[in-house]
Amino acid sequence: MSKKNAKSPNVIVFFTDQQRWDTTGVHGNPLDLTPNFDEMAYRGTNVSYSFTCQPVCGPARSVLQTGLYPTVSGCFKNKIPLPAGTKTLAHYFNDAGYHTGYIGKWHLASAGSNAVTEAERGGYQYWLGANSLELCSDSYHTIVYDNNGEQVKLPGYRVDALTDAAIRYVDQHQDNPFFLFLSYLEPHHQNHIDDYPPPHGTRKRYEGRWTPPDLQALGGSSAQHLGGYYGMVKRLDEALGRLLDSLRSLNLLDNTVVLFTSDHACHFKTRNDEYKRSCHESSIRVPTAIQGPGFQGKGWVNELVSLIDLPPTLLDAAGIPVPDNMQGRSLLPLLQGSNEEWPEDIFIQISESQVGRAVRTKRWKYSVAAVDHDGYEHAGASQYSEQFLYDLEADPHELTNLIGLKPYQEVARVMGERLVKRMTEAGEPAPEIIRAPERQAEGLTLKFRSVTQEEAFM
Repeated sequence: MSKKNAKSPNVIVFFTDQQRWDTTGVHGNPLDLTPNFDEMAYRGTNVSYSFTCQPVCGPARSVLQTGLYPTVSGCFKNKIPLPAGTKTLAHYFNDAGYHTGYIGKWHLASAGSNAVTEAERGGYQYWLGANSLELCSDSYHTIVYDNNGEQVKLPGYRVDALTDAAIRYVDQHQDNPFFLFLSYLEPHHQNHIDDYPPPHGTRKRYEGRWTPPDLQALGGSSAQHLGGYYGMVKRLDEALGRLLDSLRSLNLLDNTVVLFTSDHACHFKTRNDEYKRSCHESSIRVPTAIQGPGFQGKGWVNELVSLIDLPPTLLDAAGIPVPDNMQGRSLLPLLQGSNEEWPEDIFIQISESQVGRAVRTKRWKYSVAAVDHDGYEHAGASQYSEQFLYDLEADPHELTNLIGLKPYQEVARVMGERLVKRMTEAGEPAPEIIRAPERQAEGLTLKFRSVTQEEAFM
């Protein structure tokens, strides 16, 4: 191990696509799908309440690369490339003397070709990826493109193929500090067949075994798709174990920060006619754990953490100054017992299905949608209407929308103020929010009581 490597930890991002938080054992899944993730969470740091700030692929990826909200970077929907000159994590790690590598799905280049040009690779030195991996490959037909833009076909199930490539990268760059971003497509659906194809022979193993409570109540496509989805999750966890074993065998494990997270979750057509793009936990809550220097034995973080907090966390962990323009904050001071106040809410921007905005506290979730605005055409709006209000303490699966109910008017008012504050902090103009018409609790069996002002601020 070189002297420089001993001082600077390696950094790996293990990035999945469309993975729900409750696929993991630490979050109550009973199927033993994620023993490697669970061990990582227990031995390192488990970010118990981790959320995307944009539940769609491209915008979420722009956040993790830049540390900026999509309305600031400009990547507010899919098929918008990172603007020329945008600084990414790769640029900051490059400047600090790291070798940087990217493997897998990118989704931040110009539409029309999966062979991403050097100018649109976000500064990564080593490249083995594709812009839209779901469009150029299949579960057993992995096509990516190398530094020269040449097509490369990798053998094996797609998760295994990318993992093999990552292990080769680690082996070839072990003598100097490296930053590797490993971006899987799984457990995202395969677009052209609208299915979740797992490794051969595994679908039947998980069909009908366990369904999360929100999906039990709402159904959607979960009966058809959960078996394959869980098979994908299982193979991803095995891939995580293989990658960690490679670090262990090369004596790199103790000096490598590994972050596991996902871009968004999956509601299986229960909240709209596809799989994400909504304010619900099933769209926005993801599994996140970190291990390595600065994160070992730090337990469970119960504060609300956003995807936008992860770029500054990675830079901070590597001893690289966090740029002032990044809009999140590093987790390390929180883990080190800092008295710095952590935000009590998270902010979500929603595009494509709607122009939506939401804010979540530990107890409440509040969401609005723009009036007469197309989510594919408009990044934001000046006027929004109230859409959802959930009491997550009484209704963690978000089955009862409280918006407009008289006992919750004060909660909606306070949450609306929180949302406007968050929007302006994110660089958006303060909007007008149209309050929902007051309604009676018709058809609801719950007995509602007025919520105190103190409870409204929880």
